[in-house]
Amino acid sequence: MLRWLDRIPLVWLTLLALWLAVAPIVPEPHLVEKLRMLSQGALSSPLDIFDLLLHSVPLVLLAVRLWRRTRDR
Repeated sequence: MLRWLDRIPLVWLTLLALWLAVAPIVPEPHLVEKLRMLSQGALSSPLDIFDLLLHSVPLVLLAVRLWRRTRDR
């Protein structure tokens, strides 16, 4: 089911995940801002929810990919 994820080069997935996790660096990363808004209960705008997903999905995919890689060994 997740074989498509195994076909993505790990280097590219790592770079994408790290880049989107810290972008933009100044004044603060969007992921940090959106997680703060989520913890405060202020994440209600559809654009903010999309932004949270955009910046967090590559990290989740990287975690799943690494978990599958270590499990198969």
